[in-house]
Amino acid sequence: MKRIFLICAIALSGAFVINAQNRLIVDADQGKETISKHIYGHFSEHLGHCIYGGIWVGENSTIPNTRGIRNDVVKALKDLQIPNLRWPGGCFADEYHWMDGIGPRDKRPKMINTHWGGVVEDNSFGTHEFLDLCEQLGCEPYISGNLGSGSVEEMSKWVEYITFDGESPMANLRKQNGREKPWKVKFWGVGNESWGCGGNMTAETYSDQYRRYATYCRDYGNNRLYKIACGASDFDYNWTETVIKNIGNRMNGLSLHYYTVPKSWQDKGSATQFDEAEYFTTIQKTLRMNELLTQHSTIMDRYDPQKRIGLITDEWGVWYNVEPGTNPGFLYQQNTLRDAIVAALNFNIFNAHCDRVKMANIAQIVNVLQSVILTDNEKMVLTPTYWAFYLYKVHQDATLLPVNLTCGKYGVQNATPPAFEPPAGFPGGRQQGGQIDVISASASKDASGKIHITLVNVDPSKAQTLETELRGATVKKITGKALTSAKLQDFNSFDNPETVGVKEFKDFKLQNGKISVNLPSKSVVLLEIE
Repeated sequence: MKRIFLICAIALSGAFVINAQNRLIVDADQGKETISKHIYGHFSEHLGHCIYGGIWVGENSTIPNTRGIRNDVVKALKDLQIPNLRWPGGCFADEYHWMDGIGPRDKRPKMINTHWGGVVEDNSFGTHEFLDLCEQLGCEPYISGNLGSGSVEEMSKWVEYITFDGESPMANLRKQNGREKPWKVKFWGVGNESWGCGGNMTAETYSDQYRRYATYCRDYGNNRLYKIACGASDFDYNWTETVIKNIGNRMNGLSLHYYTVPKSWQDKGSATQFDEAEYFTTIQKTLRMNELLTQHSTIMDRYDPQKRIGLITDEWGVWYNVEPGTNPGFLYQQNTLRDAIVAALNFNIFNAHCDRVKMANIAQIVNVLQSVILTDNEKMVLTPTYWAFYLYKVHQDATLLPVNLTCGKYGVQNATPPAFEPPAGFPGGRQQGGQIDVISASASKDASGKIHITLVNVDPSKAQTLETELRGATVKKITGKALTSAKLQDFNSFDNPETVGVKEFKDFKLQNGKISVNLPSKSVVLLEIE
């Protein structure tokens, strides 16, 4: 039987859609891999108003707080069930000396934040405050240690201060500062971006430094460190090859950083003022995460075929020009429906690679880059990206279900072909020349047996009908939620905080054991199937 393709060219925008039958097959009884909850992690750096004003306001603030930490932000993040939080950086981590941030706050030394705006850092938010925040959130801490400007002794003592339950100078100092029992801190980064702001090292030099520093990051009591080595930036496959070859099983995880930059690093583009062509480029660049995870994983497989070492994508997200009139060193940007779609596409990709990807951290959690929350003094707003996390939390620690997706294409004329093609049957995100899959999908089964399917329609103007077949399961009940808005450029402001949000979704029908779903244009949809 011949397939008939209808090509619809939109001359003014240069966009086009190639229509084909959209079909999704979910093998509901064949899941093997677990989607680690830590894929849905977050990142907080001493940068702009992420910590100060975004998370920390101090005990004397008129903004409701618990021991100086904003109550509204904590509640919003708990509703996302965030699994982990990375701190204190980022580039800031490799100029941060942890002993400056303990003890009485009025006696803590001040420093200059040379990376981010040249502002004074008063160290009022330090180790105790961060770990208090994690306890309030019910999430696991992920601490980035200072390998760039710090010493082996300094990092070693930080681990001892936090995790040792016994008699030692560091444990006694912790007790003097008000914490009798040690904390549990599993995730430990040994340096950050050592190829750049963390020391401008070669891969060989960093490998040697990692082995030295990590030797003295010890396990105390029943606290077992999960040591994360500094991995590559973007497409630097040589860094991955060199580091995993030289460090090997001395690490538990290897990081990867990739930012979606719509235009160029000199002019990244506006967060809110963009046309369809720039939207398409943003999505196309986002989907290159497929290439990165596949290629870096292939290198890791040669040295670690059992996949004991996790690939840790601990900085990802969209990076735009800062909002007009704001400090360029504070990286404050708005957040539109486009960003929710970017987040959802990344989640589907991370889920598909969950055999190797064990953690991911969006940059960043509040007021910086692709944040889930924005604050302005006592005001707080939840961004479209927040609502993408809200929909996708159902995948945390669920079993990944194999899917096979065939769908139409969306694109623009004269787009640059990508350098990489994911394999046939990959769950969305394939690119062919100036075209991308119009739909992306991911599916999982939770501990109670419920099946969750997350779907993205990247087409900004046309709904898509998706015929879905669940193999190995009987459908009794379906409910849905959707995230969309009138325009891609829509965002939530302090004056209009609910422009973009999640609503009940009912535009589906079950017939002869198959589900027909009508996906709105530019939307993210969650189906829960019992």
